[in-house]
Parts: sequence; C-alpha cells; structure tokens
Amino acid sequence: MSARLAPAKLRLADVVRVGGAGLRTRPARVFLSALGIAIGIAAMVCVVGISASSRADLERQLALLGTNLLTVGPGQTFTGEAAHLPEGAVGMIARIGPVTSVTATGRLPDVRVYRNDHIPAGQSGGIAVMAAQVDLLGTVGVVVRSGAFLNAATVRYPAVVLGAAAAERLGVGGAGPQQQVWLGGEWFTVVGVLNPVPLAPELDQAALIGWPVAEERLGFDGYPTTVYTRSRDESVEAVRAVLPRSANPEHPNEVAVSRPSDALAAQRATEITFDALLLGLGAVALLVGGVGVANTMVISVLERRAEIGLRRALGATRGQIRLQFLAESLLLSALGGSGGVLLGIAITGVYAATQHWPTVVPPWASVGGVTATLMIGAVAGLYPAIRAARLSPTEALTTP
Repeated sequence: MSARLAPAKLRLADVVRVGGAGLRTRPARVFLSALGIAIGIAAMVCVVGISASSRADLERQLALLGTNLLTVGPGQTFTGEAAHLPEGAVGMIARIGPVTSVTATGRLPDVRVYRNDHIPAGQSGGIAVMAAQVDLLGTVGVVVRSGAFLNAATVRYPAVVLGAAAAERLGVGGAGPQQQVWLGGEWFTVVGVLNPVPLAPELDQAALIGWPVAEERLGFDGYPTTVYTRSRDESVEAVRAVLPRSANPEHPNEVAVSRPSDALAAQRATEITFDALLLGLGAVALLVGGVGVANTMVISVLERRAEIGLRRALGATRGQIRLQFLAESLLLSALGGSGGVLLGIAITGVYAATQHWPTVVPPWASVGGVTATLMIGAVAGLYPAIRAARLSPTEALTTP
C-alpha cells in the first residue's frame, strides 16, 4: 500500500503569484472594483489632508500675525443703549505693564465715501469711514500694498488710506496724487491701499483718515470705537482681565474685549464639523467599494469552478484554495487602496496650491487608508474564499 503524499506548501511568493494571476484574467472588472475602493480612500485622504493643510496654514498665519493682539470696544449700558469709550482710553491702556503697543480707530457713522461726487448718496457700498492713529500699522500688523500709511504730516490733511475691499469697491487700483475719492463732501487724496488684514477684517472695508482732520473737518467727537493692543505673549490673559477697568474705570461693564486670533480658531472649529461630514461620505464610498470587491470575488468563484476542481484534483487542499481567493481579494483591495492614497495626496496638493497653503498629509492617514482597504478586502473576500474551498473536485468539474 503506497503512502499518501502530503500536499505541497505554498510560499508567500506563490500565494501572491497565484492571486495575481486570478486578477490578470479579468482586468476590466478588477479595475472597476479597485476604482470603487480608490474613490473611498481618496475621499478620506483628501479630507484629512486638506484639513491638516488648512490647520498648518492657520498656524503659520498666527505665527506671523501673533496671538497677542486684543481689541477693546464699547459695549452697552445697563439700559441697553450703546456705550462709548472715554477719550483717554488709549492712554490708560498704555499704562498696563505688559502692554507693548496700543492704538485706536474711531468710526464716523454719518460720513460716507464715494468714487466721485456724482454717485447717489444711498450707494455708499457699505464702506466705513474711520479716524486712525499713525501707529495702527505696527500694532495691528497692517501691510501697505500701494503707497504709504498715514504719518505725522498727512493726518492733518485730506488724505485717506483704503482697505483692500474698500479700494476694490471704489475702483481704486493704487495710491497716487491723481487718485481721489469724495469723502464727507470734499475730495481726499488716496495715499495708500492696504492688503487684507486677517486679524482686523473691519479695516478691509474702511477708509482711514487722520484723527486731527476728522475732528477739524468732519465733526469727529474723538471717542475711539476700537482700541488695538499688543502685550507680551505670556501676559495676554492677565492683560485681558484688566482691560475693561483700565479702559473705562467708571463703567468697566460697558467695555467689550475680544481676541481676534480666537475668531480664527473658531472658524477652524466650524470646519471640523464639515470635515466629519466629508469623512462620513468617504466611509460610505469605501463601503460601496468593499461591496464591489465582494461582488467581484463571488462572481470569480462562480466563473472558475472548473479551475477550482482541477486544482483540487491535482492535490490542492481546501486551505490552499481558501488562501488563493483571499489573496486575490487582498491584492485587489491593496491595489485600490494604494491608488486611492496616491490620488488623495495629489488632489490635496493641487487644492493646497490653489489656496497657497502648505501641503500636509499626515502619515497616519496614508497608512490608515491602506490598512482600512486590507481589512475591507479580508472581510469582502472571506465568504467567496470559504465558498470556493467548500467545492469538491467532482462537483466543481461536473457543474456547468
């Protein structure tokens, strides 16, 4: 009686080669199934990458602008009426030890600015006219795009500096002696145009004039409406706590204090909710891709009964058949996952470039994407693999 030969063991390279051969016979179906996985992974990598790139840009922006800027403005009285800051608020705030610089603007609510003196009064474009102190540039971090900011000479004359949005609405491309706007019933020369100011967006839609000329020619009452102050980084919260009593000792409850960098952080927090929604959509796409893999593998088992029967007749064990189809499923998922990660990184890079952000894709997102696809491939291929292994050689060879 002859001894029964033990089945040959499949090495890892053999498993990969056999699994890859099964995929090469159906390229169109494999491509579509892998594409479903790739779309889901690309969506998830894009969401994480764009979110991380946005966060990196915010951190870079805050590093340049600083998080030590505080703004002080008038609140409301106990009766609900609009309050105002004292004329000496700037000087009193400057006496706070950790404060390094302080400046102010004062709004002229009844003064409008127009491109010329033929524009109807109601078409002001929502541009605010503000009196500004000459040190506004350094304290807030304003960058002049064209011309120059107000100085000790121009604050007493009809000179105006336009915010970025205000200049666009007025159709003013740059500063110069020939550039004039109709402000408060007289001509003002545009001496400067500003870049957008992230920490003080109210300045983008403002026409800034000198404090003395505002008082002498336009009836400005001298009360500051917004005080900007910089302090040492380690003392920001301490300064924030004493600002109301320093700005208005008699009525500290009528003072509103804010930190502009907090607004940028809050904006980022709102984006996180949107990111979670997009991640959910990416997960749904990934699930659909997993269903596509399972469908491909089930059909593959049905179409390859003869191959399975022949392999079983030649001595392949149930475990080897199961491993073959499971390997096919994992290879198919890995193909889609790798393609999805590369596609997601590419899309993130293109989008970040259009927004002038640094491109950041956390390594865990790429590794996690491929790992997720392998897990989905294992789950999706488990049933088809078990079904293929259960076929007996006779049944597989005789079933049409």
